Amino acid sequence: MQKKTFWQRVAEFFGNGREKRKTAPQPRNGAQPSRPARKPERIEVTSPRLYVGNLSFDATESDLFELFNGVGHVQNAEVVSYRHNQRSKGFAFVQMQTIDEAKRAVEELHDKEFLGRRLVVSGAKSDQH
Repeated sequence: MQKKTFWQRVAEFFGNGREKRKTAPQPRNGAQPSRPARKPERIEVTSPRLYVGNLSFDATESDLFELFNGVGHVQNAEVVSYRHNQRSKGFAFVQMQTIDEAKRAVEELHDKEFLGRRLVVSGAKSDQH
C-alpha cells in the first residue's frame, strides 16, 4: 500500500463527502460548463403566446422576430430584462398570429441552437391561476 502525502490526507479528511458527489469540473476560462439538455416543463400550447428560455443574453427582439418569422407570423417579441440595468434575464415571450403557428414554432425551434445556446420553446403559462 502506498503511503499518502500530507495533502492527500488533508484532502481526504475534508473532502470525504465531496468525493461521493460527482461534480462537473468548472472550466477555468470563465465559460459556463455545458449542461445536459433539460426537458422543459411541458406547457401545452393553448394560446399564440410562447415562452423562449435559455436565450443568449445578446439576443434582441429583432433577432427573435427574424427567427420566429421563419415559422409563421410574429405579432410581438419581448425580451425580459432587469429594470435597473436593462440587461436581459435570458428569456423572452413571442406572440404568434395563430395557435397553429405557435405549435409549429415549438416543434421546429425547441432545442435548436441560436446564438450559441439551445433554446427552450414552449407554451407560455397563462396569467390566470
